[in-house]
Amino acid sequence: MTDDFQFLIDPELDPALVEQGRLLFARPTEFVIGCARLDQLPPGDRPEICVAGRSNVGKSSLINALTGRKALARASNTPGRTQQLNYFNADDRLFLVDLPGYGYAQAPKQIVDAWQDLLKSYLRGRASLRRAFVLVDGRHGPKAVDREYMKLLGEAAVNFQVVLTKADKPRSPDLEKAIEATKAELANHPAAYPHIRVTSSETGRGVPELRGVIAGLVAEAGGL
Repeated sequence: MTDDFQFLIDPELDPALVEQGRLLFARPTEFVIGCARLDQLPPGDRPEICVAGRSNVGKSSLINALTGRKALARASNTPGRTQQLNYFNADDRLFLVDLPGYGYAQAPKQIVDAWQDLLKSYLRGRASLRRAFVLVDGRHGPKAVDREYMKLLGEAAVNFQVVLTKADKPRSPDLEKAIEATKAELANHPAAYPHIRVTSSETGRGVPELRGVIAGLVAEAGGL
């Protein structure tokens, strides 16, 4: 990637798109299935986005914030609780998929290896997948496991966008350091989408805009 390539932080979104995102997630979003094998995946008959991130980065909390449901996705202080591809159906227009947390997990190695094999096969073979959202902790910026996952997404030819989480936790200078570290890391990954979204599931920061981004992907696929 060229040195002058610019990653934009929270670029302004068309208000009409933000409203489409609000309407999309104001409608029912329901859990569909937890898939431990590829043959359990639902039909790829609608656009699909997935949410990835290392354990305890806040995937479940962000899904709950997006959908306005406090307990739709289960959050836990135990790393590695999400052990399947958890599918959620948003108004029959979108599948939102909560992927297993990568990196450290309190599970036997053979189980962790099985999760990773499932993830790789899913990412490489799911034609309806429009984008992967890679969650990075806003307190720290990318860690080694995040870099490994970004590399995996690139190898699978999956377009991904970074979403910084927990933006309410660090002091402003520390958040800026995490943002700069994220921008520097993404310059190494051609599959990275050039817009970074900064969010907080606690305060709601960036959540309406992220809904709008997702609504835009659904609209591009003819689902809105």
